[in-house]
Amino acid sequence: MGDKTQVDDLKAKGNAALQAGNAKKAVDFYSQAIKLDPANHVLYSNRSAAYAKMGNYEQALQDGCQTVEIKPDWPKGYSRKAAALAFLNRYAEAEVTYKEGLDHDANNQQLKDGLEECKKHLTGPAGSQPLNNPFSGPGVMEKLKTDPRTRDFMKDPSYMALLKKLQTDSNALGSSLNDPRMLTTLSVLMGVDLHMAGEDTPAAARQAGAAAKKASQAAAASKEEPKEEPMEVDPIKAKAVELKEAGNEAYKKKDLDKAIELYTQAIEMDPINIAFLTNRAAAHYEKGDQEACRADCLKAVDVGRENRGNYKIIAKAYCRIATSYAKEKDYEHALENFDRSLAEHRTPETLKKKQEVIKSKKEEEKLAYIDPAKSAEEKELGNACFQKGDYATAVKHYSEAIKRSPDDAKLFSNRAAAYTKLAEFRLGLADCDHCIKMEPTFLKGYLRRGYILYGMHRYSEARTAFQKVLDIDPSHAEAQQQVTKSIMAARSQVNNDDPEDIKKRAMANPEVQKVLGDPAMRLILEQMQSNPGAVREHLQNPDIAAKLDVLVQAGLIAIR
Repeated sequence: MGDKTQVDDLKAKGNAALQAGNAKKAVDFYSQAIKLDPANHVLYSNRSAAYAKMGNYEQALQDGCQTVEIKPDWPKGYSRKAAALAFLNRYAEAEVTYKEGLDHDANNQQLKDGLEECKKHLTGPAGSQPLNNPFSGPGVMEKLKTDPRTRDFMKDPSYMALLKKLQTDSNALGSSLNDPRMLTTLSVLMGVDLHMAGEDTPAAARQAGAAAKKASQAAAASKEEPKEEPMEVDPIKAKAVELKEAGNEAYKKKDLDKAIELYTQAIEMDPINIAFLTNRAAAHYEKGDQEACRADCLKAVDVGRENRGNYKIIAKAYCRIATSYAKEKDYEHALENFDRSLAEHRTPETLKKKQEVIKSKKEEEKLAYIDPAKSAEEKELGNACFQKGDYATAVKHYSEAIKRSPDDAKLFSNRAAAYTKLAEFRLGLADCDHCIKMEPTFLKGYLRRGYILYGMHRYSEARTAFQKVLDIDPSHAEAQQQVTKSIMAARSQVNNDDPEDIKKRAMANPEVQKVLGDPAMRLILEQMQSNPGAVREHLQNPDIAAKLDVLVQAGLIAIR
């Protein structure tokens, strides 16, 4: 089943459209609601009425049958089905259907009236007898005088004159139906509401034909308010939906005070519609009144539980409570309510919001944990352990120091040194990369990176790391020695290793990948293959020479 609130809204809109005489629009609203809640017998009943008003009696019959199938103990379903059968001149079947309805509700006046009307057409072959004049016969005047819908009409001489004319000339009915009072009169005489009830009358509307349809539209267009509510229409709830829609429009325009006012009016008219409460909560949230937002959401949950509300709406209320707490950085309560929301209905959107709060909570805790003084203490403890050769404990102290001061690049460098001693080269390399990223001119970071890469036999990359030191400080003696050492080791590796191993290792080198991914360098390499003499010309360009050197050190090419 779809969102109950959405179904109710669509049903209310359909009822309002039918009440206004727009049966086609009503059918559209009811059809949308049926897609969301295909087991709702009332929706099929209402749509049957709308189809009948349009003159589409086959569809009216189908929906009447569906109503009875879903809710076989509901008398109105039989009334819908029987009325459609009567409109189709299937009076014998209509009679059976009326009787079936009376088996469930023997005192249902609408079914009784429909059955009596049906019997009038069964005095001969079905459909062969002329239709009786509903304005003639005994008891007509008394019925109109006692019914509250028509008794005031009887005081009008023009109305009485029209009645007398219709009693003697039933052919005048078509033109007389332009008077909306006549439609009400027919409703009283035949026991159905022709204004709104989908033309359940099995006889008179058929007699009027197209004129009845035209008259119903004229009656709906008149300024006179209908005296009865249509089918299951609750005018208060319908008005509440209108107020909610107006509130939504105000909300979209950021007129939050107006939106809250309209939502409040809707709540007062229909206090069990939890969508009104969650909408007002949203307006309070945007306005910054988080306490009011949460109060509305909690009320929505309570009302939903009491009235078996849709679990999706309850989940939405909990999610809004969580978001409200998150807005105030009360992450514990936010996560608690996100979990409640997910327990009701699990959605990707709510999961995403929860993950964002978890991330924010961690960031808050991380910031709260920062303490440069304690970081310095942990660093000293780490240095002491390093000097003793207790590298594992040193890593623990350096890690704690980093948590206390995460922006200190030297701490990552120190931990990288400890990782190197433990032969945890990948972890050490990650720390070097991190401290270099934080401080691009931090020489020790490049030196540590070079030594780790050298230890991993990635000599070409090690040489690049040491060369970075020389780029910053050309007189750095240690870096000069290590560049030379890395070059010699790379050449020895190229001479001794299997060509496939050399190629595999080279292709894993990020710098080699970068060079080979350069379209200009690919053209130069192709040119060097076809014209070896072009190498000297290219080496005159420092940038190209540096890139070619990367490939040379990786063992992919040789330049003589």
